[in-house]
Amino acid sequence: MRGADRVRSPVVNVIWRTILIHLQARRRVRRGQTLPMSGLSRIRLTSLPSDIDVLMHMNNGRYLSLFDLGRWDLLVRTGMWDVMRAHDWYAVVSAETITFRKSLQLWQRFDVESRMLGHDDRAVYMEHRVVVDGEIYTRAIVRARLLRRAGGTLPHDELFAAIGVPDGLPQIEPWVREWAAASRLPSTRTPAPSVWE
Repeated sequence: MRGADRVRSPVVNVIWRTILIHLQARRRVRRGQTLPMSGLSRIRLTSLPSDIDVLMHMNNGRYLSLFDLGRWDLLVRTGMWDVMRAHDWYAVVSAETITFRKSLQLWQRFDVESRMLGHDDRAVYMEHRVVVDGEIYTRAIVRARLLRRAGGTLPHDELFAAIGVPDGLPQIEPWVREWAAASRLPSTRTPAPSVWE
């Protein structure tokens, strides 16, 4: 079996794809196919019956789950996953925005491309794309925070002390910074009542 693209059962869900992608990324690392922090991860997938909605194309909610697979490949192949495990750190998505351009059909082959965009004082940013024959179908921007299992947010200086300061990361576009600020919810220590105006 050659990665998650060979799994064609309609009962397959994202957890099995995650395991397969993780193992595939580990195998790529053993073969010397590592990535720098500024590198581009590319994995090949196929849209399965479990991905399709009643309109017979990829369900819009499934894309974000499949982008998780791209993050796994990126984290493993850059070495970040090993560093995070060694220090008992983990990442959580705090915000994401997605734009759809073309639909994926059942059994259609596509690539998930993933890369780091950069960071600000609170989070790291990644971009994910669904690409078919070199053409962008879907793009998402993800904002993630790194946390300690013992509690608390991981400061960037501690992260960079462990992994080194990444070279060659592109600048975060101004609209991404504005989106992050505009979409931020209050801290978990601050009340956030659901009041509709």
